[in-house]
Amino acid sequence: MDLQSRKLNAIAYLVGLKDKKVFQKIESTIFENINSVESKREFKPFTRQQLIDRANRSNNDYLIGKFMTQEQLEKESETGKFMKIIWSNSIPLTTQ
Repeated sequence: MDLQSRKLNAIAYLVGLKDKKVFQKIESTIFENINSVESKREFKPFTRQQLIDRANRSNNDYLIGKFMTQEQLEKESETGKFMKIIWSNSIPLTTQ
């Protein structure tokens, strides 16, 4: 079973769940996980040069036609294809 199906099954289970204690346990586990992940994140601001480099890359992409119209973006986002494109072409949002 793929991840998407497993998520939908979990949601369906939660919707039908009647036991408050079980739900509270699931809920606390989720919040512990969220807090743990967020506490491990260390965001560093971009340097001036990194921002300039990103802007130059965006400008160059535009000049060579490497962009989408709003309509194209909406169509791609409906199929989920857009996020695959974004993640495969993305520059990391945090600095190393």
